[in-house]
Amino acid sequence: MTHSLDRFLSSTDGAGRLMAHAGLLQKLARIYASVAPENLGKASRVANYKSGVVVIHADNGAVAVKLRQMAPSLANEFSKRGVECNGVQVKVQALEIYQHSQAPTGHPLPAGAGRALTELIENMPDSPLRAAIETFLKRSARAE
Repeated sequence: MTHSLDRFLSSTDGAGRLMAHAGLLQKLARIYASVAPENLGKASRVANYKSGVVVIHADNGAVAVKLRQMAPSLANEFSKRGVECNGVQVKVQALEIYQHSQAPTGHPLPAGAGRALTELIENMPDSPLRAAIETFLKRSARAE
């Protein structure tokens, strides 16, 4: 049984190709971590490798723009380290981190600021700004 599993995992028809791709992605991630500037590396990650192109996901547009400017030098670094790399493609794909167990905690609003905002909205017509300030005041009251 163990031998058939080993054969399946190493065969090109089985999971061998998937395992090889996963290994390549790990290698690319290590290379990327060593060549990308630290601030950009923390806000992006190697996502895939297709037809000689390394795909990198950036957390936001600003990071993506900078990485696109660096794409030729990044591709060169991958090639220098033994990866056939014809280019680097950068996509914006923010990581979504959910914290279902904890509600965001805010800082309590100073009493004077709360009174000033309350007075301000009393004279305001119904508007999105007024609704936002009211919501802010309600959340601030819960934080105390």
